[in-house]
Amino acid sequence: MNSKKKKMSLSAKRSRTGFLFILPWLIGFIWFYARSLFMSVQFSLSDLTVSPGGGYTLDFVGLNNFLYAFRAHATYKQVLTTSIGNILIDVPLITFFSLFMAILLNRKFRGRTLVRAIFFLPVILNSEAIVDAMDLARNMMSGGLSNASAEMAQAASSGMGIAYYMEMFGSLGIPEPLIAYLMGAVLRVSDIINASGVQIIIFIAALQSVPGSMYEVAKIEGATTYETFWKVTFPMVMPHIITNIVYTVVDSFTQSDVVELAYKTAFTESNYGLSSVFSLCSTAITCLILVIVCGFIQKRTFYYN
Repeated sequence: MNSKKKKMSLSAKRSRTGFLFILPWLIGFIWFYARSLFMSVQFSLSDLTVSPGGGYTLDFVGLNNFLYAFRAHATYKQVLTTSIGNILIDVPLITFFSLFMAILLNRKFRGRTLVRAIFFLPVILNSEAIVDAMDLARNMMSGGLSNASAEMAQAASSGMGIAYYMEMFGSLGIPEPLIAYLMGAVLRVSDIINASGVQIIIFIAALQSVPGSMYEVAKIEGATTYETFWKVTFPMVMPHIITNIVYTVVDSFTQSDVVELAYKTAFTESNYGLSSVFSLCSTAITCLILVIVCGFIQKRTFYYN
């Protein structure tokens, strides 16, 4: 009898290709991070004491470190709440700003490459060595531009401040939470621009992968620019919106005050068990946010084959 080989379906082939694509990352995660994650859980349930001759000893304390973090610690709950709130505010702003700028930078105009490089420049300037050099230069500037900038900021704040605009828009019947959110966005303009470099590059790549025939069909059918965006552009970049949201959430988390607090608790106060609790809890909450947001968007995502 001749045995016939069962052919793999197209979805099975794609699943295998996807698994092979993430296989190097999966091996690296298991090799480098799985053990560290297990040790963090172990430290969070123990009281760690560093031995003078090297090494450490663990005394099992159960959930005492978790109870202390949420009941007795002076600043952890406030820092955690503030960091999560900042993430929830920054992610939509960074995502839509990146998409808006990518649409503009995807158009053909003179100096387009230079403008793209300028928007990606903050990613390079945020490296630790350059940040340290800029901080040193800023500290060495006594007087001159530093005093002038302070005087200009003081003069600007003495005039029409945020309270004035909130009162003005409130008199127009705009809901106060929306006004507060928009004012917060204005105050975060610099941070939003600094955090949008990678996302803009991803969205530009997504826009360039959209088939031109779709725009031609939309133009023939008489669709306006507004309709073309919502019916063609936005659905085609939806998968990349998920990618950018994941990147933005993780990037915001790594730069949050929670990470700084965990680092200080471990390496300044030598309380490794409590530091592990800070890291694990904030990481779990961040992963929960990613699961909820990505699950919500995934159901509304269109994948073009």
